[in-house]
Amino acid sequence: MMRRYPFDLVLLLVLLALPALGVYPVFAMKVLCFALFACSLNLVLGYTGLLSFGHAAFFGGAAYFAGYAMRDFAWSPLIGLLIGVATGAVFGWLFGLFAIRRQGIYFAMITLAFAQMFYFFCLQAPFTGGEDGLQGVPRRTLMGVSLDRDLTLYYVVLAVVAAAFVLITRVISSPFGRVLAAIKENEPRAISLGYEADRFKLLAFVLSAAIAGLAGALKTLVLGFATLSDVHWLLSGSVILMTLVGGLGTRFGPVVGALLIVSLETKLGDFGNWLSQATGWQPFSGLGSMISVLTGVIFVLCVLMFRRGIVGEWLAWRMRWATRQR
Repeated sequence: MMRRYPFDLVLLLVLLALPALGVYPVFAMKVLCFALFACSLNLVLGYTGLLSFGHAAFFGGAAYFAGYAMRDFAWSPLIGLLIGVATGAVFGWLFGLFAIRRQGIYFAMITLAFAQMFYFFCLQAPFTGGEDGLQGVPRRTLMGVSLDRDLTLYYVVLAVVAAAFVLITRVISSPFGRVLAAIKENEPRAISLGYEADRFKLLAFVLSAAIAGLAGALKTLVLGFATLSDVHWLLSGSVILMTLVGGLGTRFGPVVGALLIVSLETKLGDFGNWLSQATGWQPFSGLGSMISVLTGVIFVLCVLMFRRGIVGEWLAWRMRWATRQR
């Protein structure tokens, strides 16, 4: 295990030590939630070739339903997370039944249409809180352990995300994952070999939606609320950007992309407010509004200079270096 996945173990040790290194636990948990969300999209986009613009519906729908169950029914966080997984899986199955028979831009537009329908449902439904969102979700206890302390919750979130990441790794390295790769490379050939491509794609889509639902439920547990931005199509675009910038079809690419984008969105707004207070010049307080522009610049640079993404380019460089050494 140590010889096969040395980088995984090093990364796990770093994540375990983050609170001791002075990293704010809530920020680290937010990055972990979005990293898991990006990994779920990478499962269908990077390994199956399905561009989904509806993943925000799985993430946000699970955030709403899990948060409502934990707040109004006083159910435990474990039940809330299971509700999030089930919500994502059910939505993925419903979306997939209609979208999976289409390819390319048609598949993306169908998932976007369903996601927007769900967005307007969340806007009007009474239990979601409308524009105010679902507020005041308690953390409670998990198996007798109180989750009120950020440090305790951080290690719980880390354990859940690590387990989900191991599951994704097992899926992509299994015979099922190899069939998905074959469908992505040449779907007619895979069908000619006897594989039911639509059934495999639907299973991958449902699994991806379930993992996205887990990420959404974790996000609600960490931050204590769910809002309309969790189901907006801009979040689907943001998670696609995370996957592309980090490295499409790589195991750690979505994690790197999520760290970069979430850090940019979080720290840039804080820096703008600090600069406004330090200089007394109010335009700096609007620096956070430039996030969309900067993320667009990052995407353009990634397309022009790092087409494989950060991790993809690093893996390609390492392969070229190993070839020259031999």
